[in-house]
Amino acid sequence: MIRVTGGDAAAFLQGQFSNDLGNLKPGEAAYGLWLDRKGHVVADGHVILIGPGEGYWVASVSSPAATVAGRLGDFIIADDVALEDQTGGWRGLSLVGEGTGAWLGSEPRAGIHFKGRRAAAENWEWIHPAEEGGPADAAVAGIREASGEEMEHMRIASGIASVPGDIGPGELPNEGGLEDAAISYSKGCYLGQEVMARLKSRGSVRRKLVRVRGPGAAPAVPARLWSGEQAAGELRSAVGDGDGLGFVGLALIRVPPAGAFGLERAGPQTVEIVGGW
Repeated sequence: MIRVTGGDAAAFLQGQFSNDLGNLKPGEAAYGLWLDRKGHVVADGHVILIGPGEGYWVASVSSPAATVAGRLGDFIIADDVALEDQTGGWRGLSLVGEGTGAWLGSEPRAGIHFKGRRAAAENWEWIHPAEEGGPADAAVAGIREASGEEMEHMRIASGIASVPGDIGPGELPNEGGLEDAAISYSKGCYLGQEVMARLKSRGSVRRKLVRVRGPGAAPAVPARLWSGEQAAGELRSAVGDGDGLGFVGLALIRVPPAGAFGLERAGPQTVEIVGGW
């Protein structure tokens, strides 16, 4: 949770963020990316407009605060912009299930909430000041608590890339299927925008993040994937499939795919793409 304030905060963030912030209303959030000059993904997150004259929150559930703050700070030159990392003073709850958004909005609640990226099913992030933890916990008392493994399984099954675990500084947003959710092709210039425009108009990516399935326990990631003697990609996320007989994961592989893959060079080709190509 990074607070961004100052007279130039709106223009500065608009020139750095991959998605359009121009139509945000107080309390609303936009999901997008912080790219480098070559269009590679540095970090992701949501930008939330606090209110007139109050600045913005920059929130991320998976990209480190130091990475986000460093990326933004590198481009503050003569701008009236201040960054304040307030991560330690905040706490978050992730809510998954039909109707969670309506429930969150049914009465005043401390902090902010916005649509999340945990699963294909409806899911929201509720981020509130740490001192409001007691009331927040009381509000969700009785709701089933999901394990970290279950949450990871939902994300992987939904094909949602985690930044930087699945898609990071060496990759383009399009390789992780992030272009629809995180990229604006109509807003003005932002860092990495020229690369995004070229990809949209005439480019194609050489790698793609896909869902895969394999036998046995989930391997430690990242793990190289092989097609016979040739390196074919890398398994970026993996979690047990719940039946004790295999794992599911997200893998960044060469386009077009070679078919099944092995976890060892010239080893058995047991890792398969889920749902075809």
